[in-house]
Amino acid sequence: MEVIKSSTFKNVETEKIVKEQVSSIIEDIKINKDEALKKYNLKFDNNNREVIRVSKEEIEEAYKQVDDKFIENLKIAATNIENFAKAQKESFDNNFEKEIYPGVILGQKHIPVNSCLAYVPGGGYPLFSTALMLIIPAKVAGVKRVVACSPTMKDVAKINPKTLVAMDIAGADEIYATGGVQAIAAFTYGTESIKPVDIIVGPGNKYVTEAKRQCYGTVGIDFVAGPSEVLIIADETANSTYIAADVLAQCEHDLNARGILLTTNREFAKEVQKKVEKMLEVLPTKNIAKPSWDNNGEIILVDNLKEAVKLSNEYAPEHLEINIKNNDEIIDELVNYGSLFIGGYSAEVFGDYVSGTNHTLPTLKASRYTGGVWVGTFIKTCTHQVLNKEAIKSLAPVAVELAKDEGLHAHANAARVRLEDN
Repeated sequence: MEVIKSSTFKNVETEKIVKEQVSSIIEDIKINKDEALKKYNLKFDNNNREVIRVSKEEIEEAYKQVDDKFIENLKIAATNIENFAKAQKESFDNNFEKEIYPGVILGQKHIPVNSCLAYVPGGGYPLFSTALMLIIPAKVAGVKRVVACSPTMKDVAKINPKTLVAMDIAGADEIYATGGVQAIAAFTYGTESIKPVDIIVGPGNKYVTEAKRQCYGTVGIDFVAGPSEVLIIADETANSTYIAADVLAQCEHDLNARGILLTTNREFAKEVQKKVEKMLEVLPTKNIAKPSWDNNGEIILVDNLKEAVKLSNEYAPEHLEINIKNNDEIIDELVNYGSLFIGGYSAEVFGDYVSGTNHTLPTLKASRYTGGVWVGTFIKTCTHQVLNKEAIKSLAPVAVELAKDEGLHAHANAARVRLEDN
């Protein structure tokens, strides 16, 4: 292995000061509710709204502010996301009951959570695509109350119209013009105007991420997300222009985003590096993409594909692209990734917007133990049991002895009274 371009990226835990600031805001929301929510909306986003919930009239106004082509494109993306989510939902059509021991019937049911919040980031770009990725799977899963929120634009104290239209097309039941730590806390603990939810999903900055971490337990979350990342495995048969473009597509997310190339060919590595630099010269988002690439980008020359697979599984990237002569050669060996993009035409950008798979994915090696947001994020698998007298006769004595062995005599008695009643 040889590192052709190295990274200065460091996975550092959230700073102590961030944790303390987030904790302070959460406590304020818990105690002062709407009063605190509005205070922080004004402080951080210049959002002076008295009514946080978005009205039907605001949604109708947003449609007038976007063009028909945008709406058409959103609907194409929404249809693909919904169709894929429905296919995922079919995998849950396996509720069952089975007698696994004489007189013991066990079963399971898949039950949607009752409510969820789709947190759609604001920040530098209106990430309206995230509204589709979060709301649509929740609706397909059968969540009864799907709520969405997003920080407001600072000049008008309203959600970006493109984001608002996307939320509506996706099918949100309620929309609120608020974001940041205060929104996470409000939807966790509730305020006078906001009813709490059961699970919060969606990406955000380090403050939102820390708020989700601190609120977890009282509310469910998808995962704790970090900077976006792509890792590409490519050989000399790949299109170097495609690879360079995909690396930069990731780097323009933010200053901490990561673009990583693993390749078996030195000349190809140099070619990609040159094309990245050339594209940066005219890229409108160069102010973000260049420092991101300079500081976090990596090009690593590996001896063979086996080494590439090993490194990829260790990186456990959010997005993984493979573009080699025979992609099938390594697919089964790749086990840690948020979403996999196979072949030269399967760029990560299509997963971001329109192909149908979800783009809310695990980062910072979390793909070692979880996948991304999907229909199953919003569904609980719950078990049940039914025992008859026959089961009591044979299993109650066993339960009595096991409970006594653990020193739990009330447990033993709960089994014994049924045995004696028999």
